[in-house]
Amino acid sequence: MRIEEGFQQIPFPQSNVYTSDPVLPGLLRRLLPRCTFEEVEPDLIRFGDEVITTIRALGDGTKIYPPQLVQFDQWGRRVDELHTSEGWRNLKAVAQKEGIPSIFYERKFKEFSRIYGFAKVILMVGDSHEVFCPLSMTDGTARIIELIGNEQIKKDILSRLISRDPATAFTAGQWMTERPGGSDVSLTETNATSAGETTSYGHKYCLDGFKWFSSATDSEISVALARTGTLEQGSRGLSLFLIPLRLPLFPSPNSPKPRSTSNNIFVHRLKNKVGTHALPTAELSLQGTEGYLLGELGKGVKNITPVLNITRVWSSTASVGNLRKCLAIATSYATVRRIQSGKTLLKDAPIHVAQLAEINLLYRALVHFVFGIIALLGKAECGEGTKEQKENVERRLRILTPVVKAYAAEKACAGMEEAMASLGGAGYMEENGFGRSIRDALVEKIWEGTVTVLALDLVRSAADPKNLKAFISWARSVITSTPSGLSQELKASFSILDEALVELSTTYTKQISPLVPRPALVLVGSIASSVYLLEHAIWSYTQKETEAGLDVEVFSRWIVQSGLEGNIAEVKKAKNADLVQERVKANEKLVFGTKL
Repeated sequence: MRIEEGFQQIPFPQSNVYTSDPVLPGLLRRLLPRCTFEEVEPDLIRFGDEVITTIRALGDGTKIYPPQLVQFDQWGRRVDELHTSEGWRNLKAVAQKEGIPSIFYERKFKEFSRIYGFAKVILMVGDSHEVFCPLSMTDGTARIIELIGNEQIKKDILSRLISRDPATAFTAGQWMTERPGGSDVSLTETNATSAGETTSYGHKYCLDGFKWFSSATDSEISVALARTGTLEQGSRGLSLFLIPLRLPLFPSPNSPKPRSTSNNIFVHRLKNKVGTHALPTAELSLQGTEGYLLGELGKGVKNITPVLNITRVWSSTASVGNLRKCLAIATSYATVRRIQSGKTLLKDAPIHVAQLAEINLLYRALVHFVFGIIALLGKAECGEGTKEQKENVERRLRILTPVVKAYAAEKACAGMEEAMASLGGAGYMEENGFGRSIRDALVEKIWEGTVTVLALDLVRSAADPKNLKAFISWARSVITSTPSGLSQELKASFSILDEALVELSTTYTKQISPLVPRPALVLVGSIASSVYLLEHAIWSYTQKETEAGLDVEVFSRWIVQSGLEGNIAEVKKAKNADLVQERVKANEKLVFGTKL
């Protein structure tokens, strides 16, 4: 038989990623003021078509031409030339033209600008080939400069970080990770020595060290931690610096682009990663590299915090955006694939639809959670409301930012695997995009903190009882705002949610068990995602939306599917002092054997 003869599977159709999304249109209609929604939705609809046409096509070039490093020219001179594909550069340019991240800083829609901008991010991220990694750090760096940069830095650099013109726009990196500590920056080896000179950008320093993980090596600038105090001071001896990757930072229009070696930055090698292959990630040596002090000496960790908070939100959108793409493929495939001797479409097979429904439910819960945090970020940056309201927003954001990043990364990857499996063997083929999305999304479990690292960060946040109280009070206020008729319908779900809140209120004690942090983070994630779904169900119910019944069903189902009762049991078990030591010893034997 010739290949073109016999059965030919119809390709699954590709639809506008915004209008076909099961969550975003309704969620944005609730979160945004009506006038704002009516202004931005036409742009999101247009952009939804751009994603499946122009943007998806641009990504093909990144697969064919991965980044390459040329360390020496033919004469043996160190040049460290980094070559990226045209597809990579064009994806970055498209994002910048679309207003990512400029929408956030133009603030045309004030606190709602974050929601609008991140709606674009979540629609594009599955086809972005991780170009949003440097753009997320650009966003974080812009926020740092907005907060503590001097006027010259704001004029020369901030304006370019938030520009919509790719010809002049800058991107930025952040260099924290070093070989001794990974996420623990207290062992940072990079030293910064004053050059005894003050420039228009601030005090000039010379940096010497080795940055083990740099994910924006093709950017124009970076922010970096370096030691200005003693090693014994740990993280308290670190300061924050703005570093040009090449000098001069603003070459004349007719001059060639300077090499990284022009600022004594040497690219040791590009990382050979499991995924994110289009993204150039490098190991860098700093050998007398010029940098400018940002903020006060010894306040580096505090000053770089805006980058961490913002990139963690971006990370959560990357997890959910990749899940969105995988779910869209699985749902579309079900409309064209026939089974049972060609008599039945997958969409008409209840057992198959049940599998897709579980993935859909997960996607809905994560999108509501992520945009709940995005809304808080917008409020915090714009600082509107009374002093008490602003403090409440800041405290909830402090609690939930590490949680949403960790929770979305853990949950989304499992959902993506289920979506791939729903296509059978066709799902395992590289062409459909599942493989790249899963590989790229896996890094979100690691970048900007693993679940364990973030669970310990949550412990530090919850050490201030006012932070945890702000979260619990908000959750209870949403529950009590439920209309009486709906409240009766949700009585069983509220009982589980109430038990979870009671358990959480006694979890973060001064003598917290060493096994509590991880299950406690999952518990907070399950509670928060449930409450955000409830918020939407209440709105849908009171507004008599056509999908009100479905929105209520989604909340009720998620209470069960999120494993909230199981989360409660895990935290209780981890708190049990009599069992903890036995469990710790048993864990050691399981992992390392009995000969220790």
